Amino acid sequence: MKLEGEHIFHGPRQAVWELIRDPDALAKALPGTETLTRLSENEYEGTMHVRIGPIAGAFSGQVTISDEIPPESCTLTAEGKGAQGFVKGVGRLQLIDEGDDTTLMKYDGDIQIGGKLASVGQRSLDTVSKSMIRQGLESLNGALQARLSAATTGEEVAYVPPTEARFAAAVVKDMAGELLSSPQAIWAVAAIGAALALLIGYLLGRRGRR
Repeated sequence: MKLEGEHIFHGPRQAVWELIRDPDALAKALPGTETLTRLSENEYEGTMHVRIGPIAGAFSGQVTISDEIPPESCTLTAEGKGAQGFVKGVGRLQLIDEGDDTTLMKYDGDIQIGGKLASVGQRSLDTVSKSMIRQGLESLNGALQARLSAATTGEEVAYVPPTEARFAAAVVKDMAGELLSSPQAIWAVAAIGAALALLIGYLLGRRGRR
């Protein structure tokens, strides 16, 4: 599966680069991240809880950063696995100074998915992947704004990332929008109802475990 896109960060390129190279900032900004540890200057390991349709579980893996040209670009190689399957991927990030303290991030990559995750279907995987990336980048931009504000005021960084429930609800919304764009409207409505039922079950399950 191929992924590509772009996102605008409201901050200077150097600040964006420092953010994406900070494991603590990434762990706080990305919902579902349970741990993220720097093993070396260019290697990280961590665990993340992921839900795609009816399949959910914890995944552990490693990310290696190579071909760095700070603060312009780098290559990410990631590999994760869990009870529900595995994910392998290689991606390229490019940061472009747009002026006016804005930075354009362009990304592209190839991802391989196996195990139960692959049974979800190519279209659903594509929609969910794009939704997770979009939300993750929006969350990182929020963390960036908090950092820049704290640097100006001298106060502590104050940023509250979106909850897993909010993250999951947004994924369901994106899946619904994708389905409704197809001519098979009846099946789309049925799928939306099933997705909402899964979300409710997810929330009730989390409440019951507390």
